[in-house]
Amino acid sequence: MKHWNIQVRGKVQKVFFRASTKAVADQLGVKGFVMNKPDGSVYIEAEGNTFGLESLLEFCQEGPEGAMVESVEYQEVDVLQGFKNFEVIKKIN
Repeated sequence: MKHWNIQVRGKVQKVFFRASTKAVADQLGVKGFVMNKPDGSVYIEAEGNTFGLESLLEFCQEGPEGAMVESVEYQEVDVLQGFKNFEVIKKIN
């Protein structure tokens, strides 16, 4: 089990990126969350096996129809959060 923090930049808001990411994560058995950031990017924290995380990252490089992904950065983090499911966070606190 690994934990990755993923930042996706480009035209990635208002194109159903979060909902599509959740659908892909659910299919892959990846747990965590996705949220829009004020700078227009999308931020994801994901936990799963190597195949699931690599597949999610591959999806992020394309995104859903209508998205124009400019860059995807990820970082593996040593601390596991133990997420129970994959959630779309509606707004930033």
